[in-house]
Amino acid sequence: MRVHRFLDGGQAPTLGKVVCVGRNYAEHAKELGHAVPERPLLFMKPATSVVPLEEPIHWPVEEGICHHETELSVLIGTTLCRAHAEEARHAIIGWGIGLDLTLRDLQDKLKKAGHPWERAKAFDGAAPMSPFLRTDQWPKDWQDVHFGLLIDGVERQRGHTADMLMPILALLVHISHTFTLCPGDVVMTGTPAGVGPLVSGQQLTLTLHDQVFTSSVA
Repeated sequence: MRVHRFLDGGQAPTLGKVVCVGRNYAEHAKELGHAVPERPLLFMKPATSVVPLEEPIHWPVEEGICHHETELSVLIGTTLCRAHAEEARHAIIGWGIGLDLTLRDLQDKLKKAGHPWERAKAFDGAAPMSPFLRTDQWPKDWQDVHFGLLIDGVERQRGHTADMLMPILALLVHISHTFTLCPGDVVMTGTPAGVGPLVSGQQLTLTLHDQVFTSSVA
């Protein structure tokens, strides 16, 4: 049975579902020509989409371009159902960074046809995920955390939690009123501007607070 990983090597919960948030940064919505939503756009990836970030990134290349979307990711440790903010605060046991990989050509085709687009977002390996920092190792001000992505040494994405349209606790509360969040679930909190295609051979450096993680494209 596959489990999440903590940076300190301690025991972590079994992998659960991944709840993703679309367009939680206004500039990202604008770069794709989308309107800023009135409430969060939610979709899910299965546990089978989660792979270690340090492993080479793969996707079904026959489906076309794959975009990187770098996201602060939150690991849930207790069940949240129709929760309030303090319950949500105490449910967070880890903080990491992940990539919401998106088969953009396929997603666009599916959207135009009016079809669901899980094939473009939820395929095996679609959520490369770092190990998690425990909450007691995390900054006290959750709305002042920076993260980002460099590809071959060039900055491509830079995020700041203060720019989220819906902040973390409000987001978890909102999600819990639709989907019960269980131990081992992850919430990917949205991507800032700068998404773009991945190319074979690229070297990726992801930063989160004072942590640095590396990956590569197969």
